[in-house]
Formats: sequence, structure tokens, C-alpha cells
Amino acid sequence: MLLVFYVYVGYPLAAALLGHVMNRPVRKGICEPMVTIVIAAYNEEESIGATIENKLALEYPREKLEIQVISDGSTDGTDAIVGRFEVQGVRLLRQGPRAGKTSALNLAIPQARGEIIVFSDANSIYAPDALRKLVSNFSDPEVGYVTGKMIYANPDGTTIGDGCSAYMKYENWLRETETRLGSVVGVDGGIDAMRREIYQSMNPDQLPDFVQPLKVVEQGYRVVYEPEALLWESSLKEAGDEYRMRVRVSLRAFWALFDMRTLLLPWPNSIFAWQLWSHKILRYLCFVFLILAYTSNILLLGDGFMYLILFALQSACYTVAFTAPVLERIGMGSRVITFARYFLLLNIAAAHAFGKFILGKKQVLWTPRKG
Repeated sequence: MLLVFYVYVGYPLAAALLGHVMNRPVRKGICEPMVTIVIAAYNEEESIGATIENKLALEYPREKLEIQVISDGSTDGTDAIVGRFEVQGVRLLRQGPRAGKTSALNLAIPQARGEIIVFSDANSIYAPDALRKLVSNFSDPEVGYVTGKMIYANPDGTTIGDGCSAYMKYENWLRETETRLGSVVGVDGGIDAMRREIYQSMNPDQLPDFVQPLKVVEQGYRVVYEPEALLWESSLKEAGDEYRMRVRVSLRAFWALFDMRTLLLPWPNSIFAWQLWSHKILRYLCFVFLILAYTSNILLLGDGFMYLILFALQSACYTVAFTAPVLERIGMGSRVITFARYFLLLNIAAAHAFGKFILGKKQVLWTPRKG
């Protein structure tokens, strides 16, 4: 139980306190380097047009902005929609047969003209000044990678989106805290930027949103969070969709941590190693601590009143989380219930992914998430 508390409360508080002591600010400045926005897309005809229009309308000199869309073997109208923007300088690259997002990025980056590479999802809508906010961080020569702030839009009020949004608010606060320590250990992928010169090709099965920032830290640069670079994405409407996405992300994160395991050693960067253990390893293994806490509590029920209280509290939390859909249908929903449901979903997904990891399974291709 103490480990669960440490993962979600103890580590963030410790990081916040240490961050106030270390307080490594980012030396931002006004700069306008050549930027290439890279968008990997697979069957995104519903959203790709709006995403490109959004990028073309950004407050940034048009002559210093390049947009590349890599169609990963799309079979719908994605290619035709992107083709309509070629007169505005948007470049379409086609990858075939389908090989996944990571391979798409490996294909596009060597052909990019920008000093700064910006990674966007096919359904990511940026605030007008988001690009300027991102690149201002590169005035600091120590910064190699910048991640923005994702806000989940949920116009119909569906509850899984509310839980997801609360989780992202927590994550964004933690990223702001970790930036003061030096580097964040988690990024979004939909609004990220990095120096082109330090990009390193990845294996097709590696998670680019996780592995590339770790490679940047490995090269001695900082990965920082820019809270004023805003991105809007639709949250998922169904718990099943969110669950499948979380299993996929967790599985690829386990493999990423395994591939980059040298960063878990206490040297040469002991602070970042502590962050990686606390924010990622222990977070993804939290399901183990939850299971051990519950089963050991059952074994200790006859040893005192305190164990009865703890067992009742744990059982109540799990009951509420599992029955949340029913409670919401009968008008008894609340933010607490929604968050409990999402917390349980995250940990079950991590357990599922860990089982696949132990069995040596990997996932390169997937169907894009739909809001």
C-alpha cells in the first residue's frame, strides 16, 4: 500500500520539493527556425483534412514551415485528401506495405528540411500559437526535445473521457514539475518537437513517443514540457477503445524500458534514473502492488480491526470501479466514481500488457484511436 501511495502521491511530492531546490529553468527566446511537421496517418480520411488546415493556419512564417504526411498503406481516401493540399506545399509520402508509425517516421525524417521536427497525430488540432511556443524552448542549447500540453475534448460528456482528462491534468502537472528537475520522462506524441540533428532511427516495434525522448536524454540533452503549447484531441467514447489503446501503449512502453534499460542505472544521471523508476517502472507495475495489498489484507483479516477497515475500503473502491457503468446509468455517477473506473482500467491494462511482455509479444501495427 505504501508503494501505491509512493507511485501516485509520494514521488510527485518528492519531485516537486526537489524541483524547487534544483529549479532548472528553460532559457526561452524568440526564434524562427525552419520547421517540418510530420504526420503519420493510416486511414484517417475523417480527420486528416482538418488537421492539415489547422497546421497551415498556424501563426508561423509560411516559408519556414514544411508539412509532411506519411500515409502508412492507407486504403481509404487519406491520400486523395492530402493530395489536394500539395499546391500549398504539403508533401505526401507513401509507405507500403503498411509498416507502422515508427517506420513511417524513420522514412520521413531523413527527407525533412527543418532544423526542428514537430510530431503531430492525424487528429491533432493545435492552438494558433502552439508552434511558436514549442520552438521558443530551443533557444536553450541544452534542450533537445519539447512536449506540449494535450487537452482531451469531450463534447458529448461521456464519462471515460472525463476520467482520461483528469488523468492528463495530473500527468501535465507532473511534467511541469519534472521539467524543473531537468527532463520529463513521459510525452504525448501529438504535439512534440525535437532537433533534427539528434534524431535517431528506431526499430519498427519501438514506441516513438517513449523511446525517442529517452534517446535524447541519452545524448545529454533535456526533454522539457511547454504548458502553453496546446493540443486538442477527442477522448475515446468507449471504455473498450480506451482499454485496447492502453494495453498497446503499455506493452510498447515495457519493451521501450527494456531497450533503454541502461538509463535505469544510477549513473551518469541518478536523478533521471530515479524519475524513470518512479514514474514509469513502478507506475506500470502498480497492479502488482494492488494485488499484493488486497490478497495480504485477506490473510490478515483475523489479526485486528485495522485490517477489517482497510479490507472494507479496498473492496468498496473496487466495487465502485467495476459497477461504475451501472451507477452512471441509474444517475449515481460522479467524478470520483469515474476516476476510480479509469484508475482500474489503467492498471488492468498494464497487467494485460505485462503478461504479453513476459510472453515476448510485440505490437507494431494498430488501428488508430477514434474519438
